[in-house]
Amino acid sequence: MQKHRMENILKVLNPAQRQAAEAVEGPVLVLAGPGSGKTRVLTHRIAYLVRVCSVEPYNIMAVTFTNKAAKEMRARLETLIGEQLKHLTVGTFHAICARILRREAQHLDIESNFVIYDADDQKRLIREVLHELNLDDKTYRPASVHNAISRAKNELISPEAYDPPSYWYEAVSRVYGHYQKSLTANNALDFDDLLMKVSELFRGNETVLQRYQRRYHFILADEFQDTNHAQYTLLRLLTGKRGNLFVVGDEDQSIYRWRGADFRNVLRFREDYPDSKLFLLEQNYRSTQNILDVAHQVITLNRSRVPKKLWTQNPRGQKIVVFEAYDEHEEAQYVTGEIQRLVSQGECRLRDCAIMYRTNAQSRVLEDAFMRKGMPYKLVGATRFYQRREVKDVLAYLRLIHNPLDTVGLQRIINVPPRGIGRKTMVAVTDWAAQEGIPFYTALQLLREDEDSRRDTEKVNLPPMLPFDTRSRRVLLTFLVLLDDLIAARKTNSLPELLDMVLERANFARYIRNGTDEGEERWSNVMELHSVVQEYASLPAESALTVFLEDVSLVSEVDNLDEKTDAATLLTLHTAKGLEFYAVFIVGMEEGVFPHNRSFGEEEEMEEERRLCYVGITRAKSKLYLVYTFRRTLYGSQVVNEPSRFIRDIPKQLIAGHHPAPSRSTRNVPSPLRWNIPVEAPKVIKPSFSTGDRVQHDSFGEGVVVSSKSSVDDEEVTVAFVGGAGIKRLLASLAGLKKIE
Repeated sequence: MQKHRMENILKVLNPAQRQAAEAVEGPVLVLAGPGSGKTRVLTHRIAYLVRVCSVEPYNIMAVTFTNKAAKEMRARLETLIGEQLKHLTVGTFHAICARILRREAQHLDIESNFVIYDADDQKRLIREVLHELNLDDKTYRPASVHNAISRAKNELISPEAYDPPSYWYEAVSRVYGHYQKSLTANNALDFDDLLMKVSELFRGNETVLQRYQRRYHFILADEFQDTNHAQYTLLRLLTGKRGNLFVVGDEDQSIYRWRGADFRNVLRFREDYPDSKLFLLEQNYRSTQNILDVAHQVITLNRSRVPKKLWTQNPRGQKIVVFEAYDEHEEAQYVTGEIQRLVSQGECRLRDCAIMYRTNAQSRVLEDAFMRKGMPYKLVGATRFYQRREVKDVLAYLRLIHNPLDTVGLQRIINVPPRGIGRKTMVAVTDWAAQEGIPFYTALQLLREDEDSRRDTEKVNLPPMLPFDTRSRRVLLTFLVLLDDLIAARKTNSLPELLDMVLERANFARYIRNGTDEGEERWSNVMELHSVVQEYASLPAESALTVFLEDVSLVSEVDNLDEKTDAATLLTLHTAKGLEFYAVFIVGMEEGVFPHNRSFGEEEEMEEERRLCYVGITRAKSKLYLVYTFRRTLYGSQVVNEPSRFIRDIPKQLIAGHHPAPSRSTRNVPSPLRWNIPVEAPKVIKPSFSTGDRVQHDSFGEGVVVSSKSSVDDEEVTVAFVGGAGIKRLLASLAGLKKIE
């Protein structure tokens, strides 16, 4: 009977998966490549423990990182073990730790009804502490200070043990101590405390630790490569002398180093548990072999990894496509056009296609292209570009310049960046304006008239003003001066110049660039908006802003699409893990974009960029497109970058030729340079052009052939054109060159 139960549970597993599931006693490390069925192994191992080995569900803990993953795990386990699921401990690290703390609060300096502060609460509290310590929040930005404290907590470093490496960190040390005291006074914990407090509890109270060690005979951890020091320490403490720790991960998919994750925990596991069993899951159930071979070529250059080679019983599949667009606009047109082609030919649905990029700012041009073509799309893991807070704030300024009676926009940014206009003052002005039946802006104008009347007794018959104190009047009128100056500047400045003036006069850079990666990401979104307005630079000053705001409104007013809607998916590579699509387009494959220029010169950073590329590639089931541009507008400036090193890592035999889409004539952009890798052909074709030939091109005009090189399916001709077009590399089959006799 037991053998029958075992066969029913394990029959769906391949040999490697089955060996891992059956390894009951002792530490086990499962290195599971993408699409290799790691969740299946983990859940079937739990079912094997319960139904075959007769382990009580009460004695099993399974931890993962996201609520989504925990929910999926529970759903699968319900099918496998039924009602016994309710006795299992399954959840995220933070959720499980919160439960432990509520049960054991009497052993710590907290009450069981503690609250958990979110990111905004934490920064607000740090801001209060900075004020108490008379520390300048411009030098010690709350977000930067909070990041430093969070890193310390992830390393289980208490305020008392904090060793500041510099003067700036000495101040952080003081803030850290006061911050923790304030949390305690408010009976509150932040997210990092949930892990740190449980570790503190276990290391400081042997009785409590042994109670949990006696309860949990078997501990399983998913996504082990994403654990930080605190999480790994907790797993080791809970496992104790039994050593029944089963971890599943893949160091090749560790992409959250910036969040504290340390893929080296995989290596530490093998050092800490030298008798551990190692299983490699290399059979992939998702992708074609050609896509897996591409992924292998990219990741194999990383040094700190256990070598493994993914294979599949799926067909070899089509070769991947590498496409060079002229700029980001043609990049977006090519991607949307190719998706339209795939859908129209019945290969897939819109929802089966994904476009991935390194930074959120890259989505703006893509979103515009989808909107113009009327193609449904949805963003994963990020707000739509024009709905992002910092973008909406800047747009609100521009809207006010266009229409100062826009009360919604005015109320949004009157204290953004902070200029000392508090809620009490805002409510007073709003109520008075409503009472008088006038817009907020008009109320500010009347306040100025009232100020002037104090010095000019001839001004009379003004509506009665609320008794604003001197400071409130000063900050309100200072804002009014700023707004009126910007309104006046619209008449004489181009749209890019006007945006520059807004950013400078409102001190947006200082406000947004707060020393964190998030701050830099937000600033890059503002700079991407700067790239947008460059397209309106040639319009007359009096109409540019109107046209721009109308265009933006067409994008920003689209309703969010339901998850079930048939829509293409736009997402950053960091949010792609755990997902899969029939066709994947990775755009921005250029040096400095992907890999990001912040990784240059840093080996660990570059290896993480390579892992990020590996994750993106392995999301594709059947089709993979790597797209890069000859020229890209970044942060308001045009740059020419080399193709990504990740493209150069891929052997040519894995890349197919293709027929590129035409350039966008509406933008008067010349035909782009193409990088077209030839498909196998029986022989090299005979060249049609020679050095010195005079030729005519429909867009570039007249030119002289500099060189000509034949390949197996085409001829690449380099031409020096007369006038501004300059030197171009063209494919003879596509360029339509005509010899001039």
